[in-house]
Amino acid sequence: MTTRILVDHRAGGAQGGIQGASPAVAVPEAVVPAHIARIVPSAAAAPLRHPEKANRPDNPIKRKPDWIRVKAPNHPIYHETRNLMREQKLVTVCEEAACPNIGECWSQRHATMMIMGEICTRACSFCNITTGMPKSLDTDEPRRVGEAVAALGLRHVVITSVDRDDLKDGGAQHFAQTIAAIRASAPETTIEILTPDFLRKDGALEVVVAARPDVFNHNLETVPRLYTTIRPGARYFHSLRLLDEVKRLDPGIFTKSGVMVGLGEARGEVLQVMDDMRSAEIDFLTIGQYLQPTVKHAAVDRFVEPAEFEDYARLARAKGFLLVSATPLTRSSYHADKDFADLRAARDARLGRAA
Repeated sequence: MTTRILVDHRAGGAQGGIQGASPAVAVPEAVVPAHIARIVPSAAAAPLRHPEKANRPDNPIKRKPDWIRVKAPNHPIYHETRNLMREQKLVTVCEEAACPNIGECWSQRHATMMIMGEICTRACSFCNITTGMPKSLDTDEPRRVGEAVAALGLRHVVITSVDRDDLKDGGAQHFAQTIAAIRASAPETTIEILTPDFLRKDGALEVVVAARPDVFNHNLETVPRLYTTIRPGARYFHSLRLLDEVKRLDPGIFTKSGVMVGLGEARGEVLQVMDDMRSAEIDFLTIGQYLQPTVKHAAVDRFVEPAEFEDYARLARAKGFLLVSATPLTRSSYHADKDFADLRAARDARLGRAA
């Protein structure tokens, strides 16, 4: 049995229930992930999470097929991870983006930490993160992130952020400080970052690359044709050039990018994105099913069947990616620790063959 939430932006609240049951049935907090529990308690008092979407027409949420339903988290380590995030006053994209894999990942002490607050300056139509004017940067946050990574005993950590168009450097220096703090607290931990596009932030990319993360991830998200409706604040070819520039600045850093499917893209368009990524020497491609967060977000055009994901993975490997993850539940940081080990092994094998 899975948890389903319908957020009503017109009323400013949410309705919670067990899928298949009456919407009026309450869901106990122990069964609901933290990112949902924060929305549910009081529909009347809840603020608008996405005020910029309030006047959009409703897009009914389609019932999910069996292959992408997940269980509500209840593992004791899940709650330990959640408590640590609270104690350190840290934000996770797992919660803010309503990731369906949160129960599995947090039960293995894997959490993707989101720095620079929980309010984004962009208003992408697929994203569940709150839009608005962010608060000032918390200068102590890098230290707390480093301590949390050490406390969790992570072999590999993923650090992401909201878009901070309000900052002169887009938050690049804060990324660099966070990487340095993790190196100090947990020197054996490998670091993957999932960054914004640093659009019109001259010099920002160089600051982040100089901090030498092990993996630099920036998602293209969708095909170019859909950018104006799905990712209107971004530019497809700027994002592509960003990843290409990472390789030029430091060829030793792995680069990674991902797309969602089920938004109305054509198969040929996805294959063209793969070719564009390979022209930028991107090492690792992720492909996952888009899941609609609320009735005010972009509608799911269709649920892509597992066999299609397998086909995409086969074609991507043939195009030369070092690693490909393509499943309905694939997300940028899903199984990131194992994937990093596989990524290094794939590069070593390729370099061995070349030698």
